[in-house]
Formats: sequence, structure tokens, C-alpha cells
Amino acid sequence: MGFTLSDDARQFAALFEDVTEATVRDCLVDDDYDRIILLIKPGEMGKAIGTDGEHVRRAEEEFGRSIKLVEDAAHPEDFVASALAPAAVYNVTISENDDRVAYAEVAQEDHGAAIGTDGKNIEAARKLARRHHDIDDIQLT
Repeated sequence: MGFTLSDDARQFAALFEDVTEATVRDCLVDDDYDRIILLIKPGEMGKAIGTDGEHVRRAEEEFGRSIKLVEDAAHPEDFVASALAPAAVYNVTISENDDRVAYAEVAQEDHGAAIGTDGKNIEAARKLARRHHDIDDIQLT
């Protein structure tokens, strides 16, 4: 379950930590959508966001990219729900068959938010879940 951050990802993570004082556990640089996805230590989302979102806005201005924050979680079910936010996730079940698949029960009206434009949100969630919990796929139910 190891992974290596690119030089850009390390720089973005370090800069975000400097701006917010929140701990970044992982960083994905999504050049296709000109955004940065940051995995934040549990309990530090408020610090990462800042009052009225000021920390995120300041970091977005500094990076010249949009930012998506995901709160880390120890349990894979909680992690998947966090990675799919802001979609309302009611339940996550992990299948332990040949492949390890997370089945996320998402409100029908939130499927679009969970998937994102061209699948960008669910793909980011899949990458993070693969890196941190050895989950091969995430499927919405």
C-alpha cells in the first residue's frame, strides 16, 4: 500500500500545510481538471478550510487551481464516504471477493455529485481508496 508523491504534489502539500497548518496525508495533482485533491488528517478539516473557507480560497489563489479536500479515515467504509463528499453516502459495504470493491449507497439526487463531470470525483475517490485502503473499485448503488 505504498505510494510516492510527485515533486509537484509534495510542493502543493507543503504549501497547503504552510497556509492552513492542517496536516496533509496525500496529494493528487489532477492536471486534466486543473485541480489539487488533498487528503487531510482526521479532525483537521476545519483548520484546512478556515473561517468561511478563507484557507482554501487563499491556497486556490496561490496554486492557480481549484482544491478538493478529503478527510482521512481509519476504516475503509468511512474513507470511501469521505472521498465521495459532498454526496450523501448512506452506507458503504466492502466486498472481499476476488477484487476488493466498495459499494457506496448514495442518494439518487447525489449521484451526479459523487461521479462529477466526466467521472472526475469518483476517479479521485478510487485513486485515494486504492492508495490508502487497497480498494480496487468503488461502485455507486
